[in-house]
Amino acid sequence: MKAFKIGMPVFLIIVSIVCFIGAIRLPKANLGDPYGPLYFPIGISVLLFIFGIVYFFQEIKRINKSNNKITELFTGRTPKLIGVTIILGIGYTLIFESLGFLIASILFLGALLFVVNGIKNWKTNIIVALAFSFISWYAFSELLGVSLP
Repeated sequence: MKAFKIGMPVFLIIVSIVCFIGAIRLPKANLGDPYGPLYFPIGISVLLFIFGIVYFFQEIKRINKSNNKITELFTGRTPKLIGVTIILGIGYTLIFESLGFLIASILFLGALLFVVNGIKNWKTNIIVALAFSFISWYAFSELLGVSLP
């Protein structure tokens, strides 16, 4: 039952995003305001998105009263790891084209492993980053024939 309570607002958020993307792709009007046909569907999708977010947090709050595991998720080291992972992911996407898959993956995985495992396990972090990147590159480029940048 809890999964349904969380799933419904997530479903509304996904529907609002799909509606927003569909509304943006609508053809522009030839007469009058060219963006006139877009205002109403975009407004509805934005409202649906906002209501979905509010509904999601209300359900989280309601579930949180009976279950402290969600509270534990947002305390301690976890929020910092989530934020650093997002920042590293954005950095990975920015350097991917210029440095290529192999070097960008080594840097991204190495940085991520140093954040997660700490500097004490530096040998393991470097070996895992190098091995995973080379194995992934070899599997895609040589075995599967997919060209990587």
